[in-house]
Amino acid sequence: MKIVVIGGTGLIGSKVVELLAEHGHEAVAASPGTGVNTITGEGVAAALAGADVVVDVSNSPSFADDDVLAFFTTSTSTLLEAERRAGVGHHVALSIVGAERLPHSGYLRAKVAQEHLIEESGQPYSIVRATQFFEFATRIADEATVDGVATLSTGLMQPIAAADVSAAVARVAAGAPLNGTLEIGGPERIGQDEFVRAGLAVKGDARIVVGDPEAPYFGTKLRGTELVPESPGAQLSTLTFAEWLSAQADAPAPAK
Repeated sequence: MKIVVIGGTGLIGSKVVELLAEHGHEAVAASPGTGVNTITGEGVAAALAGADVVVDVSNSPSFADDDVLAFFTTSTSTLLEAERRAGVGHHVALSIVGAERLPHSGYLRAKVAQEHLIEESGQPYSIVRATQFFEFATRIADEATVDGVATLSTGLMQPIAAADVSAAVARVAAGAPLNGTLEIGGPERIGQDEFVRAGLAVKGDARIVVGDPEAPYFGTKLRGTELVPESPGAQLSTLTFAEWLSAQADAPAPAK
């Protein structure tokens, strides 16, 4: 199959392309850097010509409320229309576990709007909702740091390795449309403050991490389990955060 991966040069997309190619598919990495822009429409029709599946793992360059909503609605609408014209038989999108449970977050509202466009499009589709990635611990800390102190929510997360997300997306892309949503996550629940504290410690980051139930997370407050998978069919990976951190610590330094 020809499978076009929008956002195919990023953290998730590049691995999805690699995995699909390893299994004999014609996997095409599409991004503004490769001449495919889903906001302006540039290169989209050419990239989708002859495609069987489109996988969208792209992300907004700005997380400001209006910007992120405009990005996901415009990009998704562009893709869905181009897919109809090209006869694409399966649209796969990566979203976020619990997005609909946190409407005060502009980013999560935008992901819900994206999901609705897909669900109402009439196109065969699959939505993969993932929990936060292990790789995001430092970024979450950066958003919450003031004067060397990162104040984080004590709400629960169930983080997952980006490689496991890529594998799940690739499996879904190679299969029949779900015409529904699949939730994926890591094997264990952990407080957001604990997650970030462990992630910074292994990097030797000296920032102080303070847990606060009232601390916001990207514009909203977590009251408990909003960000963890709760659907009966959720698929959980086996790699724990501690195991992933250990592997990162043991990895050789990149050559200069």
